[in-house]
Amino acid sequence: MGTEISEPLILDKESIDDGAGIESELVPEWKDQITIRGLVVSALLGTLFCIITHKLNLTVGIIPSLNVGAGLLGFFFVKSWTGFLTKLGFQVSPFTKQENTVIQTCVVACYGLAFSGGFGSYMIAMDERTYNLIGADYPGNRAEDIKNPGLGWMTGFLFVVSFLGLFSLTPLRKVMVLDYKLTYPSGTATAMLINSFHTHSGAELAGKQVKCLGKYLSISFIWSCFKWFFSGIGDSCGFDNFPSFGLMLFRNTFYFDFSPTYVGCGLICPHIVNCSVLLGAIISWGFLWPFISAHAGDWYPSGLESNNFKGLYGYKVFIAIALILGDGLYNLIKIIYISAKEMCNKSTKQSKLPIVNEVIDNESSKVLAEQRKRDDIFLKDRIPTWFAASGYVALAAISTATIPIIFPPLKWYLVLVSYIIAPALAFCNSYGTGLTDWSLSSTYGKIGLFIIASLVGSDGGVMAGLAACGVMMSIVSTAADLMQDFKTGYLTLSSAKSMFVSQLLGTAMGCVIAPLTFWMFWTAFEVGSPDGPYKAPYAVIFREMAILGIEGFSELPKHCLALCFGFFIGAFLVNLLRDVTPKEISQFIPIPMAMAVPFYIGAYFAVDMFVGTVILFIWERINQKEAEDYAGAVASGLICGDGIWTIPSAILSILRINPPICMYFGPSLSS
Repeated sequence: MGTEISEPLILDKESIDDGAGIESELVPEWKDQITIRGLVVSALLGTLFCIITHKLNLTVGIIPSLNVGAGLLGFFFVKSWTGFLTKLGFQVSPFTKQENTVIQTCVVACYGLAFSGGFGSYMIAMDERTYNLIGADYPGNRAEDIKNPGLGWMTGFLFVVSFLGLFSLTPLRKVMVLDYKLTYPSGTATAMLINSFHTHSGAELAGKQVKCLGKYLSISFIWSCFKWFFSGIGDSCGFDNFPSFGLMLFRNTFYFDFSPTYVGCGLICPHIVNCSVLLGAIISWGFLWPFISAHAGDWYPSGLESNNFKGLYGYKVFIAIALILGDGLYNLIKIIYISAKEMCNKSTKQSKLPIVNEVIDNESSKVLAEQRKRDDIFLKDRIPTWFAASGYVALAAISTATIPIIFPPLKWYLVLVSYIIAPALAFCNSYGTGLTDWSLSSTYGKIGLFIIASLVGSDGGVMAGLAACGVMMSIVSTAADLMQDFKTGYLTLSSAKSMFVSQLLGTAMGCVIAPLTFWMFWTAFEVGSPDGPYKAPYAVIFREMAILGIEGFSELPKHCLALCFGFFIGAFLVNLLRDVTPKEISQFIPIPMAMAVPFYIGAYFAVDMFVGTVILFIWERINQKEAEDYAGAVASGLICGDGIWTIPSAILSILRINPPICMYFGPSLSS
């Protein structure tokens, strides 16, 4: 699991007017919107973004929206391609916004599997390293519930579970996009971005943004390469362990580790997310863990290893779980309530939820003509209901027969029941995503994990629960992604059929690329080691959730259950407070889900993200327009440059070539 954070972009009148004149615009046939060059670019960008997503998933679990970077880089690569061939005298087909949308859709579908595929959560929670980390003598943690990562079974599993979500809600695309007019903020923002690229002024700005992205990508790559020379052997050397605020705070993980990736995340994520992460770090590592450590020998046995669940480590994991579950459960109840209420009140036309407002002015007839053209194109290339239904049934049958072979404890009838109820959950998640831009796929996955683990019991419940989590996450996540893409396609005059096919192609790419890129991390680094750079924090959390579903709370350290209950209720109340207070107050109330991440991982990345948000805050005060235009490009460059360095770093590690210098900091010796 990861916490995927995206910042909705507000559409102003100017951006809406930018699409003026579309009623006379020529739209290519759906087959012409999908090109070989577009698929090649999609595969390249999908590989890059899979690497970035894995890196974030295996370190902190917070994944910012990379849609802007995908759209911008897709525009850059194809424009460069066509420009180069034109100079050589070749005649090339023009690069349309529909082709740009197809590339965007393919890339997002591809790297989305690096998140929903569970490479940093349920899938890696099955491995031997996570089992040993929890402890062989820990109740419910059985050696039989181990399945180490393998390219074959991971790829096969993704192929049998990742396509069902695409067929589950396809017949409802008209209802979701045209009838309910759901906003899908990220999809709408992406469409406005792509539309702007294909205007004269927008193309000029896009060129400047690409140069900016390339500049900071180069800086980030060179800096990451420079850092490597001082990182030595192990995890205690180099700039990643720089005691920026002194050794005492360094021991409590408060330091700036000079990570371009996390600073870039801070530039992309909303200010409230970054501040919530820092607040969570201060509460946990600044006060709570030192307080509990002071009671060692009373609350828990002193002298335990740092990763022993009967000691401080148990508090870290289970309190983080309590915050995550409290936040997730609240938002699930809230979105189901809002969705049900909105659907009941739809006939009254008194919607209080964010919808795309029609611009009615002196040119209202022109606007209506544009909307009619969008509607006609969206409904023109129909995807037959019989095709979607038969596709879902056929894939469900294949999956029901195949998954028990990969995971024997998960019986076929449990898989079948999951697929029967999955479309309803996928609808809830897609509707909620359209309203709030917040996908709760990981929450639905956790619910499936708890239910299946408790049903199967101690004999295989851990493995069955983790596998069921993957089944549920894949369906609800891909269904929501597809509806986002339908919204993007609707606003860019792209065919619904080309959106569906590009999602299929992107998902197929992801089923191959996501495991391959993860395998690079798995073979090159000590993934899952608490002392390594890729701790995979959610692996332990997900395995503990499965064990919890079977064993209950009997083995928790002293007062741990009471603290967990307090933080669970606290997450509920903080979310409730965010919803009942006026916006001018609620915008300053922290987000519990974001606060939970540093409880387990540490404070260092919170410092990095806060540096990013401070840079953005000052930039916005100095030049608001420039910050709006270029902050996303700068952030994408920082993240991509550091992500690209992961490839040569992994190759060096595989070849056993170690950094030549260990830069280490310690207290000065008295004479």
